[in-house]
Amino acid sequence: MMHPAAMPHSVALFTLLIIAPAVILFFYLIAAVRLRRVAHWSAWRMASFTAGIVTIVASMLPPLANWAHHDLRGHMLQHLLLGMFGPLGLVFGAPGSLILRTLSARWARAMMTILRTRPIRFLIHPFTAASLDIGGMYLLYLTPLYALSMAIPALFIFLHLHFVLSGYLFTWSVAGPDPAPHRPSRTVRLAAIFFATAAHAILAKLMYGFGYPRGTLASAEEIQQAAQWMYYGGDIAEFCIIVGFFAAWFRQRSTLPEMLVGKS
Repeated sequence: MMHPAAMPHSVALFTLLIIAPAVILFFYLIAAVRLRRVAHWSAWRMASFTAGIVTIVASMLPPLANWAHHDLRGHMLQHLLLGMFGPLGLVFGAPGSLILRTLSARWARAMMTILRTRPIRFLIHPFTAASLDIGGMYLLYLTPLYALSMAIPALFIFLHLHFVLSGYLFTWSVAGPDPAPHRPSRTVRLAAIFFATAAHAILAKLMYGFGYPRGTLASAEEIQQAAQWMYYGGDIAEFCIIVGFFAAWFRQRSTLPEMLVGKS
């Protein structure tokens, strides 16, 4: 058990991870419904994005949010939902493609121009995204940062937001269906997936074997169970990423002959 120094349902956290996602979902569905009146937009994409938003919001509501603030096992479940399963739904909802199809040509070109800039290209590279995502977890659980987050409200809020954003960035960079200029080859992206999977598993084993994170009142049994949830929950999420990666690859390969026939 840990001594909470700040309520998890602060106004800032409530706004960032409950109200903001609900507003985003509202505008996504409005745009998708309008697009479906004049062109095709997959209902599966809409369901995926909705599921991602619901997952994020549900992870921040009681009783899970209260449990997560007092128990490392609850925290780990919340981490998996915020940083892995929620972003999975969002990414495969293809919000970037929806935005590009609803924007004017001028604004769509401006958006792609921003993505082509060198700093953004570096940020969205799969290995950069993996380092931000997995590296952030190493920093959180193998240093006093986790214990500090229980005492510093601003840090607590930042970490929850980081879970969502870094999880989304990594999933999008390696398996997202949205267009990305200068996207690395499939070999590089697949290597990043396996790198992240291995690093995630190693972190879970370090937590299980050496009692990380330290500086809390969590029992050894509680830490080990949380580590097991990280290990097996991460495997499930990463398997879903791999499935999405190969599904997009096979879909592109199946449509290539049709494109060639159409040009002949």
